[in-house]
Amino acid sequence: MADVVVLINRGGGAIAADPQIVDKLSKAFDAAGLEVEIELVAGGECALRCRAIAERGDKLLVVGGGDGTVSAAASALVGTETLLGIVPLGTLNHFARDLGIPTSIDEATKLIARRPERLVDVAEMNDRLFINNSAIGLYPLMVIDRDLQRVRLGRSKRLAMIVASLRTLARFNHQRLTLTINDQEARIDTPLLFVGNNEYRTDIAAAGRRESVEAGVLSVYVMRKKTRRGLIAASLRALFNRSRADDMVRIEGVERLCVSSRKRQLAVSLDGEVVRAVPPLEYRIRKKELRLIAPVQ
Repeated sequence: MADVVVLINRGGGAIAADPQIVDKLSKAFDAAGLEVEIELVAGGECALRCRAIAERGDKLLVVGGGDGTVSAAASALVGTETLLGIVPLGTLNHFARDLGIPTSIDEATKLIARRPERLVDVAEMNDRLFINNSAIGLYPLMVIDRDLQRVRLGRSKRLAMIVASLRTLARFNHQRLTLTINDQEARIDTPLLFVGNNEYRTDIAAAGRRESVEAGVLSVYVMRKKTRRGLIAASLRALFNRSRADDMVRIEGVERLCVSSRKRQLAVSLDGEVVRAVPPLEYRIRKKELRLIAPVQ
C-alpha cells in the first residue's frame, strides 16, 4: 500500500492544461521520497473521498488543485486526525499563496515530505466551511453569469467575469441587510458584503492578500452605497485589485456575524462557489481547527 493518497480534480484546469501532470506529480513525489497513490476524482466527489480517507484513519492526505479543491478537502478534514498536504495546481491558489506553500510541483512535494505542521483558521457560514472568503450581493451574481458564459460560450474566466460584471451592474439593486456583529446590530444598504477568513489587505501593493490565516478574526467589508456610475467604477477597481479606501468600509474585530434579510433566499459565494442560503446567515471563525502542511512562520 502506498504511503499517501493524492487526490487530483479531474475536471480542473491543471489536467486540461497539461495531460502529463499525473506523471510529473508521480516523479516529483518519488524524488521527494514518498510513495503515493494518485487518484483522479470529480470536483463534486472530492469532499466525500476526503472524508472516507480520514475515516479510514490515514495520517496524511494530499490534494492537488486550486482553491475550490482545497476548500472541499478542508471541509472534510477539519476536526479529524488527518493532516492535509497541498500541491497548488489552480490558476490563483490564494490559500496556498497566503500560507507560503510553493507553486512549483517539485518544491511543494519536498515540503510535504518534510511535513512541517501548522494549525490554521477556517471560517463557517451556516455549517458550510470556507478557507478564503464569502460574499453577498454583486459578486455571487457575477459568478453565476460568468460560469454560464464559460459553459455556453467557452469564454475565458477573465473575459467572462468582465462581461458578467457589466451586465450585473446594469440591473442590480442594493441589498438591505441587518448585521449583528458580535453582539451589536446595524442596518445597512449595500451592493456588496464581503466576509473573509482573517484580514484581507486592500492596499494596492498587496490587494487581496492575507498576512495571517491564524489571527482568529473575520474580515468584514461593506461597499459604500454609490451611484450606478460610481458602483461600476468601484467594482472594476475591485476586479483588478485597485480598490480605493473610500470604496469599502472595514469592520474590525469580528468573530461572529449574523446577516438577516427580508428575502427568503440570498445568493452567497463561498470560495467562488455560489449557493442559495436561507437567512439568517451565521458566520463565525473556527480558530486553528485545520491541520495542514505549510512553512512554519
